[in-house]
Amino acid sequence: MTMAMSIAQFTFFSRATSSSFLNRTNARFNRFTFSTPFSTADATCTRKKNGRLPVLSALELGGVKIARDDVVRDDPTNNVPDSIFSKLGMQLHKRNQHPIGILKNAIYEYFDANYSNKFDKFDDLCPLVSVKQNFDDVLVPADHISRSYNDTYYVDSQTVLRCHTSAHQAELLRDGHTHFLVTGDVYRRDSIDSTHYPVFHQMEGFRVFSPKEWEASGLDGTSYAADDLKKCLEGLARHLFGAVEMRWIDAYFPFTNPSFELEIYFQEKWMEVLGCGVTEQEILRNNGQLDSVAWAFGLGLERLAMVLFDIPDIRLFWSNDERFTSQFTKGKMGIKFKPFSKFPPCFKDMSFWINESFTENNLCEVVRGVAGDLAEEVQLIDNFTNKKGMTSHCYRIAYRSMERSLTDEEINELQRKVREQVETKLNVELR
Repeated sequence: MTMAMSIAQFTFFSRATSSSFLNRTNARFNRFTFSTPFSTADATCTRKKNGRLPVLSALELGGVKIARDDVVRDDPTNNVPDSIFSKLGMQLHKRNQHPIGILKNAIYEYFDANYSNKFDKFDDLCPLVSVKQNFDDVLVPADHISRSYNDTYYVDSQTVLRCHTSAHQAELLRDGHTHFLVTGDVYRRDSIDSTHYPVFHQMEGFRVFSPKEWEASGLDGTSYAADDLKKCLEGLARHLFGAVEMRWIDAYFPFTNPSFELEIYFQEKWMEVLGCGVTEQEILRNNGQLDSVAWAFGLGLERLAMVLFDIPDIRLFWSNDERFTSQFTKGKMGIKFKPFSKFPPCFKDMSFWINESFTENNLCEVVRGVAGDLAEEVQLIDNFTNKKGMTSHCYRIAYRSMERSLTDEEINELQRKVREQVETKLNVELR
């Protein structure tokens, strides 16, 4: 469920698709791999000078090759840039010596040990899904902000890059799966800073109970599922973080009732670990699970891995620099990242008069499109409205490579291109 996101990302948790892409690939349970070296867990590639990976021309979904033009289109309903297409198929969660893969496998170990391999595991489901799968099937309201083009990557009006691993929940239930873990890359238009990135990884857990499982307990189905859920996740938290203090916070999510957030006291502060709850009956009824109850949880792998491995910047997860990748070992959770560079940031300010359609997410998309991972942060540092009612924003862009020093010439050229594209693409007036 969308609870695979951090709570700040929880708003993402879907009409029947008419997309020719989905019809052609039968995206329902397509596993996908790249028909390039990027499909392997140990694959590496050379970054371009601006910190971006080269754009691949095609990937393979369930045996069907998908060209770049199937995902990045000159279409008013499409907002997927090349920088996002280049991440499809990277599958950090399937790399056993990568922090994301190590964490995924540690969670698998917990469920295998405590539930006798009862949970089916899915980690290669196609990230292109229908609007129905992504939103409607998990009861996201029709007017919810997460459906907007400002927040979600649309391939066309009926197809998106999944915002959460919950997009596969309904079909797994309809196919008869009652215990499952879904891990995958998810996509969201977002801000630029050390903890946000437009591609990240989530894991969702789901368990269905039949009446015979709770009737003997003397509890109603909802209470039984909630108690089992909390016991399961408290055990998972101890497995990952050790003997930590925990607390449960009541929450609201459209797809569960009741809903909770689990927090732990770690490194002298309370930290949110995940969101969870008892699945809404409408989801179960819609997918053939009558007279049942279920629980679901979701967590963001990057968020936990940054804490567990002491990784200070989310961009590092995508680095192919051996000084990063060589620090981690399959199956070892206790390794702490040792910084290998302290290259200085360079700050550039940019002011412009905004219009009614301006959003910060759109600005960040432009900056990422030009600078790639060399853009470390975009921060609003000043704004005012003049007597004519015109509003000005001033943003400070921090440029920094995690692998080398940037030259003044490089940074000035990046800033020149950013200013040019901000003015033309966002239709703002530079100051």
